[in-house]
Formats: sequence, C-alpha cells, structure tokens
Amino acid sequence: MATKNNLTAALKKHFGFDTFKGNQEAIIKNLLAGNDTFVLMPTGGGKSLCYQLPSLLSEGTAVVISPLIALMKNQVDAMRNFSEEDGVAHFINSSLNKAAIDLVKEDILSGRTKLLYVAPESLTKEENIEFLKQVKISFYAVDEAHCISEWGHDFRPEYRRIRPIINEIGVRPVIALTATATPKVQHDIQKNLCMMDAAVFKSSFNRPNLYYEVRPKTQNIDKDIIKYIKSQSGKSGIIYCLSRKKVEELAETLKVNGISALPYHAGMDSATRTRNQDAFLLEEVDVIVATIAFGMGIDKPDVRFVIHYDIPKSLEGYYQETGRAGRDGGEGQCITFYVNKDLQKLEKFMQGKPVAEQEIGKQLLLETAAYAESSVCRRKLLLHYFGEEYNEDNCGNCDNCLNPQKQIEAQEMLCAVIEVIVALKEKFKADHIIDVLLGKETNEIVSYHQDELEVFGCGQGEDEKKWSTVIRQALIAGYLDKDIENYGLLKVTQAGYDFLKHPVSFKIVQDNAFDEIEEEAPIKGGGACAVDPVLYAILKDLRKKIAKKLELPPYVIFQDPSLEAMATTYPISIEELQNISGVGAGKAKRYGEEFVEVIKKYCDENEIERPEDLRVRTVANKSKMKVSIIQGIDRKIALDELAESKGLEFADLLEEVEAIVYSGTKINIDYFLEEVMDEDHVEDIFNYFKEAESDDLEAAIEELGRDYTEEEIRLVRIKFLSELGN
Repeated sequence: MATKNNLTAALKKHFGFDTFKGNQEAIIKNLLAGNDTFVLMPTGGGKSLCYQLPSLLSEGTAVVISPLIALMKNQVDAMRNFSEEDGVAHFINSSLNKAAIDLVKEDILSGRTKLLYVAPESLTKEENIEFLKQVKISFYAVDEAHCISEWGHDFRPEYRRIRPIINEIGVRPVIALTATATPKVQHDIQKNLCMMDAAVFKSSFNRPNLYYEVRPKTQNIDKDIIKYIKSQSGKSGIIYCLSRKKVEELAETLKVNGISALPYHAGMDSATRTRNQDAFLLEEVDVIVATIAFGMGIDKPDVRFVIHYDIPKSLEGYYQETGRAGRDGGEGQCITFYVNKDLQKLEKFMQGKPVAEQEIGKQLLLETAAYAESSVCRRKLLLHYFGEEYNEDNCGNCDNCLNPQKQIEAQEMLCAVIEVIVALKEKFKADHIIDVLLGKETNEIVSYHQDELEVFGCGQGEDEKKWSTVIRQALIAGYLDKDIENYGLLKVTQAGYDFLKHPVSFKIVQDNAFDEIEEEAPIKGGGACAVDPVLYAILKDLRKKIAKKLELPPYVIFQDPSLEAMATTYPISIEELQNISGVGAGKAKRYGEEFVEVIKKYCDENEIERPEDLRVRTVANKSKMKVSIIQGIDRKIALDELAESKGLEFADLLEEVEAIVYSGTKINIDYFLEEVMDEDHVEDIFNYFKEAESDDLEAAIEELGRDYTEEEIRLVRIKFLSELGN
C-alpha cells in the first residue's frame, strides 16, 4: 500500500500539486487498498483526482462511467496534458467511429491506457462487454453517481444497470462519486451498486465564499440582470434558463446591450456548442447563457456569478449549478430570480409522467419553494437538506442573514402542529396537516372522519402561510422529520415529543411572499409617471403641432404612455426610440426624427445625464404568431378563418392585430371589411376616430351608440391606426 510520502510524491509528479485537498488522500488510500469507496464531495472539491491518481498508480485500466460526452472529452484532454503518453486516457462513446474505437482498444490491450471513460449506454453494448472481459481492470469509478437514484436531480435509468454489467465483466473495487446527494439518494446509490459496506467519505457542503440571494422575478428581470452584469464588469458568469428559447432570447438581449455573451443548449449543433463553451473557457466572452446542459465538468475556477433566470426543479440541481461559482475560493455570487408561478409551470410539465415520478417531482419542487420563500439563513437550509447541520446563527453571506427579519414567538403553534401530526398517526403530508389545523372540510378529511377530531380547526386564528413557516422551521430545528420515501409524510422526532411535554421558546421568521410576478404599474396619462414633467409637456406640444399639420388626432402619433417613457429614459436616436413601449420601428421612422432632436437638444441644454441603466435595448421581436398573421392578411385570408387556423378566439386575434398596428406595422384589412361591414358604418366609425381625443374603446362604444358592435369598432380602429398612424 502507498505510504503518505509515496502518495504526495506521486501527486507532485503527475499533477504538480504539493498537498491533497480535504479527504482526497484518505479516499485514494482506501481505493488502492482494494476497498469499495463512496465519495460525497461538493463541486470544486477535487473529485476527479480521487480516481485519476489511483488509476496511474494501479496495474491495469480503470473504467470510469460518466454520463456526458463533453465531460469525458474535457477529462481525457486534461489527463493527456499531465502525461507524456497520449494513450494514457481514452473514451468510448457514440461520438467515435469504428476506426477510432479500434485504435482505443489497441492502446488498452497494449497496457498504455490507465483510464477509460465510457458512457453507461456504451457500457451496455455486447461488443464492449466482451472486449472489457479481456482487459485487466484496476477498479470501476461511477462518476455523477446521483444519476442512479430516482430521487436524484438527473435520474438516468441506464445507470441502474451498471452493477449487473460489472458482475458480468469481472468484479473489482468500485468508487462512486457525486457532488450532490441527500441521505436518501446516498442510500439509493449504495444499495443499487451493492456497496452498502463501502467506506463513506463526506466532505462538508458548506462553501463559505458563496453568497446566496433570492430576488422576486418581476417584469423588469432583463433590466435587473443587465444592470447587475454591468456592475460586474469583466467578470465571468453563467446564467441558467429552463428553456432553450429563453437562452437564445436572453443571449441576444445581452448582446444588444453591450454585454459579451453566448448561448449554450442541447438543441444547438455540437460544433457551435463546443465553440461557445471554449470561447467562455478562454475568456473570449464574459457570460454564457445556458440550460442545465452546460457546466458538468466545466472546470473554470474563476466564475464570479451564477444567475438563475428560472428557479431549478430541485435543490440538488440548484446546489450543483451555484457550485460552479468561486471554485478558486474567491468571490462567488449566486442570484436566483423566483416567482411561485414558475414552479406551477414546472409541475404542469410533469403531467403525463408515471404517478410515482410525478410525486417525487412534486416533493423536490416543494423543497425548492421552501428554500426560495424562507427568511431563514440560506446556508442553514441548504446544508440541512443535504443532511449536514450548520450551527451558526448568522452566516454573514446570504441575503437573509445580511437583512435579518424580525422573529416572532411560535411555541403554541408548534405544539398545535405536533398534536395534529400525532392525532393523524404520522400518516399525512404538510398540506393535509395545515388543512386540518385550519378546519377545512376537504373530501379526504371528511372521508377519514378527521373533521370529528378534537384538534380539527384548532389553528383557525392563523393563515396558511404562517403554518407552512412553522412546519418548515420545525423541520430545520429537528422537532419534525419528513419521510421522503413515503412522499414527504411528516413524523415527530424524539425532540418533538420532548417539546410537547416541556415546551421551550420557538421563534420563527415570517417567510417571504413570492406569489405573483410583480406587474409594472400601468402608466396613467397626464405625465404623472414621467420622471421629467417639463420634457413631457414639451413633447406633448410637439405631438400637438405634428398632429395639426397632418390633420390627425394626437394619440395617433404617439400615445401618452409612450411620451411618458420618453420623458423618463431620454431616447436620442431612432434606434433607442423604437425600443420605447408603443413605438416600434414603423412609428419611429415616420414620426421619430423631430422627437429625438427635441430630446437631444433638451438634454444638452439642461446637462442631463441620461439614465443608461433604465433603458434596456430589446431585440426586434415579431413572434412567429404575429409574422404568420401579417402573412395571412397579406394573402387576404378572412380574419375569422385566420383565427380558426391559429386556434384563436376572434377577439384574441383582434388583440394580436391591434398589437401589430400599435407597434407601427402597416397592414390592410379592407378586403375583410368590405365583406363583413356596411360601407357607411365603416365611414362613420372612421370619422369618429378622426375627431376623437383618444382611441379608448369604451368611450367609442358610448359615443357611437348601439348601432355598432364592439368588433366592428375594433376592426375600423385597426384600419384607422394603420392608415393614418403608420
């Protein structure tokens, strides 16, 4: 067995490091002694070295089972850099052709190869099993081992077949490694790999250099992100989005706002993906916008921020993705934008999956919501989730600790919760417990006759949110436990029973509310919302002058909210003007010149510093739906038929068409009006809008009377705005 001095010398020789990190040395010794080994080590802790160094010191070839092709390539390249021999490391996966695989096999049989990476799918192929039977294998390493467990955040069914295949090829020691595993997932991994007796090495999940913050996701999220990145000038960061479409859109938005960013997702061709990943690693761009497909095995030590545009589906995913920040021990800011609606969307996506999978998915989402909405130290919550207790009262490096909220005494509430759980024989989840506390006569409660229990309705004095808070914080305090295996049933711990007999002070912090996306307040007319009322008045006068010259109502030129936005963000070019809500490219070209000249002159004369951060440039975005509607109208398809073909109600189609003309695009619907409306009616409504002070629909209906339907008025208003306004 390798002595300490031998190991340290080998570490220096092969990898250039003077000392081991954390548990690395003990793990390597255990594996070299021929023992099964389970390694739970957070991202950045140096997991790969735990099997790379032993492979170089052992006779034969180590087989590393890894889920990602990109990850294998990175690791093989890294190993070849450390060695003079290119054949020291290889991979076999679907990216190689037969000739390349034959070369790999030749190197392995000649004894040159110490490390062979295989995807689990490749491992199950009969020809690979037969080949590996001829190879002297030193040990097996199962990387990203959480993929074995249905409770892991990245479950892969083919991982469940690893053990039978190892048995078929030939039994050797196994090392299983993961960066994220709850106690439940750890048990699953060990059970499935038949390594219940393995030595377990757990490193602390605490990353003291990472700052955790959850912000409400508002309509201004793009603006918030741009403002934040500009404050982190020259620093590297990753932004995670759930959908590929959002990745593309956000990367474009960042680019037009002067931020060097590239997208990355599984839908891109692999050459582009690799090019974008390399550009980030080589610091040719500062920011990568990605789905969770990005990051596994990306060993960039100086990522300074990780932003989650959407909350992840599980806390394991969140921990792993935030863990890509500050791997060099330097600053790492982890900022997540959260609104409860996002989790509801994720839950909808799960419909159609097997019921057991849906239940697991729901449990993981509930844990994520609890984390996002809690006012307790984020570090304490995360570590508790991974089975590690954090005993500091204030970590000093998360939003909740830096802005602590007032605590309230909840001793009696906790007693009530424990009494209800005991009365229900510990057979129900948190939401059911809360329904009983609040005295809700749900079908389930009535069918179990729980409405007849003495405790039924004993918590009606408090709201649902407060009861949720008590339960969450009692779990962290160790008074309650959650039976994850049985879909999150609540159990009372010994400490909980002791608390019920002899209650002590139990203080809680009221949770944060993230129920709705905060809508931007609708802009009311009258300049009340304009930052600069003087400029607003000047712009109104200019609009009046142009309207008079063109014999049009002023609102046709630009509506009040658009003028208010101009008097807030001071656009001084046509490009900036067309990003103002309600302007668009068409109107900016037609009327914009005089407006931007007036604004520019006003800024110069008054030495106004324009608020750069308030003005986010947007990518010209005509959605597919709008483009196809414009094409349909160009082909003179009747609007009712067009609505049907798009699966829209007629009123919804009108809304889409109104949005098109309000943004300055000219369209012609005369062909449809001639077919469905009396010519005199069209003329009367058209003349009304010519004289009217606003295009308000209700005012038009009131003025024009019952002779005209709402649809007719809207159709003619579209014609009017398109002909005279665009």
